[in-house]
Amino acid sequence: MTRRHPDEIDTLDGLRAQIDAIDSEVLRLLGERTAHVDRVAVIKHATGVSAAAPGRYAAVIASVRDRAAAAGMDPDMAEAMWRVMIEGFIAREEKVLGTGGVDG
Repeated sequence: MTRRHPDEIDTLDGLRAQIDAIDSEVLRLLGERTAHVDRVAVIKHATGVSAAAPGRYAAVIASVRDRAAAAGMDPDMAEAMWRVMIEGFIAREEKVLGTGGVDG
């Protein structure tokens, strides 16, 4: 489906179809992100970096806020979404790494 600008769509069904298509793409990208996070866990394990890596966590949140604002999205909403996602990925990594390690 070719995406159109929302102003070009005059029906609720049309807008919902576009939103569903965007959601599918977002989920595909999040699946790709998950594969990368799984690989990060392997490398963190080999180098002794903690799953939480607080410095990286803070940097990602700051970057997300900036990129959200630039994309016309509410930075607070983007931050809340990323915090949930990151916490889920940290829990996933901790299954491999445990809770020890250094900030990295």
